[in-house]
Amino acid sequence: MRFRLFAAPALLTFLIALPVSAAPRNVLIFVADGLRYVSVTPQSAPALWRLKKRGVDFTNSHSLYPTITTVNASAIATGHYIGDTGDFGNQLLTNFASPEAGNSRTPFLESDNILGEMNDHYSGNYLNEETLLAAARKAGFATAAIGKTGPTAIQDVTSRDGSGTIVIDDSIGTADSVPISAEIAAAIHDAGIAPTAPKTAVPNIDQQQYLLGIATRVVLPKLARAQRGFVMVFWSRDPDASQHGTKDSLGKLSPGINGPSGMAGIRDASNSLQALLDALKTLGLDKTTDVFVTADHGFSTIWRKSKTSKAPSFAATPDATPSDDGPELPAGFLAIDLADGLGLPLYDTSTLKQIDYQHGERPRAGNGYIGYDPNNPDIVVVSNGGSDHIYIPGANAKDRAAQIVGILTKEDYVSGIFANDALGEIPGALPMSAINLMGSAVTQQPSLIVNFRSFAMPGCTPVLMCAAEVADTSLQSGQGMHGSFSRADTRNFMAALGPDFKSRFADGAPVSNADITQTLAHILKLRLTPKGTLAGRIASEAIKGGKPVTVSRGWQASQPGTGGIRTVLDYQRVGSARYFDAAGFPGRTVGLSVH
Repeated sequence: MRFRLFAAPALLTFLIALPVSAAPRNVLIFVADGLRYVSVTPQSAPALWRLKKRGVDFTNSHSLYPTITTVNASAIATGHYIGDTGDFGNQLLTNFASPEAGNSRTPFLESDNILGEMNDHYSGNYLNEETLLAAARKAGFATAAIGKTGPTAIQDVTSRDGSGTIVIDDSIGTADSVPISAEIAAAIHDAGIAPTAPKTAVPNIDQQQYLLGIATRVVLPKLARAQRGFVMVFWSRDPDASQHGTKDSLGKLSPGINGPSGMAGIRDASNSLQALLDALKTLGLDKTTDVFVTADHGFSTIWRKSKTSKAPSFAATPDATPSDDGPELPAGFLAIDLADGLGLPLYDTSTLKQIDYQHGERPRAGNGYIGYDPNNPDIVVVSNGGSDHIYIPGANAKDRAAQIVGILTKEDYVSGIFANDALGEIPGALPMSAINLMGSAVTQQPSLIVNFRSFAMPGCTPVLMCAAEVADTSLQSGQGMHGSFSRADTRNFMAALGPDFKSRFADGAPVSNADITQTLAHILKLRLTPKGTLAGRIASEAIKGGKPVTVSRGWQASQPGTGGIRTVLDYQRVGSARYFDAAGFPGRTVGLSVH
C-alpha cells in the first residue's frame, strides 16, 4: 500500500513563517599599539585605510591620559576611565613588594605574572571592574585575547587558568605566560607552530606572523566551531615596537619615528589586520563579525633636552654635543632633580641602594625613593615615559606637594601638573578629578602626575606626525615614546566595520578608548556590572540607525603658580562623557589651544 502525505495550506503557511535562526554575532577588537591617526594612508597602511573608508572613521578619537599602554588597555577592557580601573601607568606604586619585580614596589605591569600578583593583592581583580571579555564569557560567548604581553591578559585579567578565555601572548611557552589548555596546546602543535614566540624585533614581523598563525589557524576556527558567538581581541605590538626601537636618527629629531623603521611597523600592523580579515572571510564569519580597530595611544619622537635641569651636570660623561635646547637629560632625571632640589637622599626602588647621582649613578628604570629611609620614603617617583607619577605617603603630603610643584614649575621640561584632590588646590596644578583620575580604584592613587614638554619639529608637517616630547626613559633622543598630554599622544587611530556599524560614515563626535566596551556591550546586549561611575558612553551615532550627538568644547585652568604658570586643559563633551584633547603649560604642549 502506498501512502501520500499532504500538508494543509494553513500548516504550510505556518512552516514558511517560522523565523530562520540568526547567525550568532561576533566581535573582533584589533588594537594597533601606538598607531597615530594621521599615519594611516592608502600607501602606509592599506588595510587600515580601507576599513575606515568602508565603515566608520572616528575622526575625533582619543586615548586616555596618561597615554600609556596598560592605562588604555584597562579602559579598552572595561569601558572605564583610569580613576576607576586604577591602572595609572605601566609602572606604578603598589602596597606590596613584588617578587616578580625583584621585590620592588614599583613593578612594570607588562608581565603576566606581575598582573597575577596585582590581582592577588587587590581583591582578586586589581582593575576593580568587569571586562568586556569577562561579561561576554559569562553570557555564553566564546572569548579569546591574543597579542602583546601585558595588555592582552588585561582584557580578561581574572581568567588565568586556561579554562575560560583563551589568552595567548608573546610570552607563550615561558614561565611568565598565562597557562593555555591542553586542547589549545595540542592544536598549536598539530598546526606545526612552535611552542614559543620569536623575540620582539624592529619591525616585529616574525612575532606578529607567529601570533597570527595561532589566531587564524587555531583560535578563530575553534571560536567558529562553537557556534555561539565570540569576542576576540588581537593586540598588535607593532607599530609601537618599531617606533620605540627605531635607530633611524639617534640623537636627531628627523626622521625620528617617521623613518623607515616606524613606517615598516605601521605596515606590519596593517598587514596583520588584513590577515585577520581574510581569515574571517575564509571561515564565513565576515558578514556576522563587527570589527573595531583602535590604538592605545599616539606617539612622538623623543627629544630629552633641558636648559634648567641639573641632572645632566651630574652625568659621568657630560653631553658632548648639547643642542640649543640644552644637554641630554639622563634617565631618571625627575627623581634626580627633585632629590637635589629638596636636599634629600635618593634610593633605587628595586635595590634600596642609595644612588650617588652627583657622580653619575642613575635610578634603575627611572624610579626613586626620596628621603632618609628607603623603607619609609617621603616621596616616590615612578617614571612613565612622557609623564611621571609622584607619590607622597607622609602626613605632611599637602605641604610637600606644594613644595614639589613649586620646584617643578621652574623646570623647562615640565608642561602641566595634576594633583590628587585630597591635597586641595595647589597653584599651578589642576586637580586629578578634572581628567577622571579620581574614582573607585583600589590601587594607590598618585599624589601628583607630571606631564612633560612637547613641541612640533621645525619644518615638519602635519603637526601630529611631527611631535617631539621630553620623556623619562632609557631610550635615546630620536627614538619614540608616548605618555604625554600632547594631542599627538592622545590622537589615536579608531575605526569600525561590520553589520552593526554604519557604512562610509565619518564620525566627527569625540570618542575614546573608554567608549569601546560600552558600545560593543550594547550591540551584544551584554549587561555590565560597574562599581565606579567613570564610564565611557555608547557611540550611538556610529551604529546603524543612530542619530547625531551634541558636542561641546571647554577648557579649564589652574590658579597661577610660580611665575604665573598655569596648567590648562582642553576638553570636549558629549552628554556627561568628557574627552581630553591636550593639557599643560601654554606654549609647551602640542595641540593645546591658547587661552
